[in-house]
Amino acid sequence: MNQTPEDTLQDSIQRQRQSLMAMLKDPMQQLANDCARVWSDRQALNGPLAIAIENLSYCKHLYVIDSSFVQISDNVAHGQLLGGFGRNRSDRPYLKAIDADSTLVLSDAYISLKERRPSLTALQVVRNGDGTILGYIGAYFGLRDLPLTRTLYAEPRYWRQIKGDPSIRGTVFHQNRSDSDMDRQLDTVLGVVAELMLYHGVFHVMLHFSSSRAVIWLFSDPYRYRLLDIDALVDPDTCLAYPRQPYPADALIPEDRLREVLDNFRALRLMDDMFYLRSGTVNVFNGIVGLTFSCDGSHYIPYEEFLAMDTDFWIGAGQGSS
Repeated sequence: MNQTPEDTLQDSIQRQRQSLMAMLKDPMQQLANDCARVWSDRQALNGPLAIAIENLSYCKHLYVIDSSFVQISDNVAHGQLLGGFGRNRSDRPYLKAIDADSTLVLSDAYISLKERRPSLTALQVVRNGDGTILGYIGAYFGLRDLPLTRTLYAEPRYWRQIKGDPSIRGTVFHQNRSDSDMDRQLDTVLGVVAELMLYHGVFHVMLHFSSSRAVIWLFSDPYRYRLLDIDALVDPDTCLAYPRQPYPADALIPEDRLREVLDNFRALRLMDDMFYLRSGTVNVFNGIVGLTFSCDGSHYIPYEEFLAMDTDFWIGAGQGSS
């Protein structure tokens, strides 16, 4: 279950769902056959449910509902009954997954009523001897408990644009950029940031030009971010606070192109008094540049595409954004 470079987040989710369906297919069909033989007998139905759940260690509980979605068994958990008999489940979101042409369906994930956590339900159709639908077996799972591969989703490398606050976009033509402390010392700031990224292990940086600050992450301590105010950003001695680290060999942004990315930030920040860069991010490992403009629109772009665009392109894009 390896991810391909073209995978989207939904592709990755769908593969995990297919894996779960494959694990459930045979045991749920066998359980349906067993329940059909004792249909409408509450106590008798609890028996095969109790046996089946022991082979589904990752399932929270099983139950049976009739064709009107009224529960005709108890909720059978591991070693105990949880009640639920007589409950009308017709308003629950997982019933939307029912498909007349399918034998086993898997709901989209939803937030459970009692535990308030991401969950999903599998529904197995139960038929009598002539094929008439008697009802369904529900299998309830907490997402965190599922025995899936959980293959780590890899962020795709293509240009994505995200619209921001409409009220900000609507006023973009009535504003003017004011020079921030960072703007007035931008060459020094970018020199310090470049040094930190090239020689001191900073792999991800967020530059907030309007508020004159930066947030950085180091690959020697990736779980903690560090905040640099303008005093730190204009002081080359700041580099002494971080150990010397060679530029990572597996970075997608080549060492000799990083300063170009930062210089492009400078150009976009100063390109126009009305449409300008508010913040810029760069991650050397995934090779993605993030941009948020004065219109509040955001872009996430592979660095190669970013470097191929000039300020005229962005000014044109900004004029069309509102």
